[in-house]
Amino acid sequence: MSNQALLERPAAVPAPTSRKGRGPQGIARLMPYAFVVLPAAYLLVFMFYPLGRQVYLSLTRTRLANPNRSEFIGFGNYERLFGNPEFYSVLRITLTYSIMAVVLGVAVGMIAALALNRPFRGRTLVRGVLLFGWAVPNVAAALVWLWIFNERSGILNTVVTGLGLERISWLTSTDMALPSILLVTVWQVAPFVMLVMLAALQSVPEEVKEAAVIDGADKLSVFRAVTLPHILPTLQLVSLLVMVWSIRRFDIIYLLTGGGPVGSTSTLIVKLRQVAFENHDLGMSSAYGVVGLMLALTVAAIHALFNIRRQRSSSR
Repeated sequence: MSNQALLERPAAVPAPTSRKGRGPQGIARLMPYAFVVLPAAYLLVFMFYPLGRQVYLSLTRTRLANPNRSEFIGFGNYERLFGNPEFYSVLRITLTYSIMAVVLGVAVGMIAALALNRPFRGRTLVRGVLLFGWAVPNVAAALVWLWIFNERSGILNTVVTGLGLERISWLTSTDMALPSILLVTVWQVAPFVMLVMLAALQSVPEEVKEAAVIDGADKLSVFRAVTLPHILPTLQLVSLLVMVWSIRRFDIIYLLTGGGPVGSTSTLIVKLRQVAFENHDLGMSSAYGVVGLMLALTVAAIHALFNIRRQRSSSR
């Protein structure tokens, strides 16, 4: 081969290394896995492991005095649980409280959001005042409401006696304890619903509403045909969140009534605490917790199925 041919021959390009993960490109390929591994490890340690431990404890006879010494009894705790009439009373109170919290909290929050969606002077100030219930810590809120519900010096009974009526035992009466807790719950939940639904209302296209008005639709028709379909996914999601929060709500109920009087406000989570720390039965308390978990998962599954059905019907 001549010297001229050697000069015209292109230089050989080195083959890329066969080792994976070397160099900037390899690091870039591993970055998505790093972002997934860290949250997964967090969930595994602080969520899935405690849940699995609770499910296992519900299948054992475990005492609080010696939690490391447990006896596996299978579904014995659940047989005792479902055979106890008190459990069905606790379940009924939990469902009543959760459903009413969703209905009243979402209704009040939605009405407030519709009112604040209209421009008026001082709207920002009113919005900040209405968010007060959601921003106050639960312990501070409980102390304030304990004073409001006080049978002798509370502001509610002061108004009641001023109207010539008899004093009401807000937190010590079996008839009024649960409605009183619902009042506090709505006071806390409605601001969050208002904030979320106000953001959803402000995302509704104005040109679509104006077109409906030009076609002769009144305000109610515009809300039903334009606004409601647009905000319905957000409304469903916020209802799901309020339902799950109500099922596992503990602090406000425990601080106001402790589950009383006579168990009239004893929900699954409050009963769980009583069984664990007063009866010293960790196995049975874990069974109460698993039932609460299954109840929350059932609500989430119903919400997911409803969304799938709605998406299928809208895609047709």
